Amino acid sequence: MESGLDYHSARALLEWQIELGATDAIGDAPVDRYALPDTTPKAKKPAAVQAAPEKPQKVDPVQVAKAAAQGAASLDQLRAAMDAFELCELKRGARQLVFADGTQGARVMIVGEAPGREEDREGKPFVGRAGQLLDRMLAAIDLDRTKNVYITNVLPWRPPQNRDPKPEEIGMMKPFLERHVALAKPEVLVIMGNVSCQAVLGKRGITRLRGKWEQALDLPVIPMFHPAYLLRQPQMKRQAWADLLELNARLEGK
Repeated sequence: MESGLDYHSARALLEWQIELGATDAIGDAPVDRYALPDTTPKAKKPAAVQAAPEKPQKVDPVQVAKAAAQGAASLDQLRAAMDAFELCELKRGARQLVFADGTQGARVMIVGEAPGREEDREGKPFVGRAGQLLDRMLAAIDLDRTKNVYITNVLPWRPPQNRDPKPEEIGMMKPFLERHVALAKPEVLVIMGNVSCQAVLGKRGITRLRGKWEQALDLPVIPMFHPAYLLRQPQMKRQAWADLLELNARLEGK
């Protein structure tokens, strides 16, 4: 059936409807759009989120050392605990553990720095040239490691090429040293060299510290030059002799 509208009028009406939003053609029969299949694209289910792998807990070597040291009720048990300690890299490059030498229960306990080549080979502290000099120094004030002196080091393993111990190495082995002193029960503590001063007193500067009594680990402590330093700087032996006399006076005054 003809509408009676000309082409231009019909086009104008169609464009007007499009502007109003009527973009779908309407058929002669009604359409139930609720009955039509749902063609709305469904959202994809997210893929299962994989649990992130658990990060291994970082081990604190200082806390492990503290627990191991406190669990030692004797010097033999402490030695075994140190030998079983696996968190210090120095152990991998050393031949053996250097624990101690001398007389257990002695009045004087000497703490050196770390084993050298000879000590690493023998398994005892102060057995090389520095050890021989130490023995002569002690003999001058009637001290002897076979009678009345007990000797150990801050570190029980030799650092590569005898380098200075790192602060973290000193820190992780300090609990063992503290327990060592507590079990040895000396009357006085002699600390030789900067590494020993750092471990026991928390400070360095042996030239400034030497010969002056300090208090640490519930004991009187006197810093001295390390015998290895005296071998390199023999002109400092006069100061070392003065420190030995100071130690002797302290022992005689007890």
